[in-house]
Amino acid sequence: MEPLNSSKLPFDPIAEAASNWRKRWAGADVMATATALIRAQRIVLTAVESALGPLGLTFASYEALVLLTFSRTGRLPLGKMGIRLQVHPTSVTNTIDRLEADGLVRRVSSETDRRMTLAEITPNGRRMVETATGALNPSRFGLGSLTASDLNAVDRVLLKLRRGAGDF
Repeated sequence: MEPLNSSKLPFDPIAEAASNWRKRWAGADVMATATALIRAQRIVLTAVESALGPLGLTFASYEALVLLTFSRTGRLPLGKMGIRLQVHPTSVTNTIDRLEADGLVRRVSSETDRRMTLAEITPNGRRMVETATGALNPSRFGLGSLTASDLNAVDRVLLKLRRGAGDF
């Protein structure tokens, strides 16, 4: 995978920053880990969006389509989608607007509560999920340099972080 910038450094800038941080303040290890996580997020997001971009999708729109695909009926209330995707209701609305304009989802009224709007995946949306997943899997979501053991270790650590933050 190509780096996000055009020049490769001959050293790890995060380790260098941590070294400098240690000379001035406490908490260099925490700063280095936070910075590495943020950098890793950029690497993963760049890989994901590089795979999805040619299909006209963002990671947010892909997540929404996958969520609908995994739902029992292929439809979910917009509010429930926001909770499950852990995003603000406005973000769900904007994502569904774009997906609807592309014919990948449609809004439908709830049969039990007319005040509730549901997003329903269309046949084109289901085909797009398959195509997008096929584009993402070879990139391994930007995590191609990690072994299965590495992935499990990272997942365990991030689970602990997310649980400690009250993420769920």
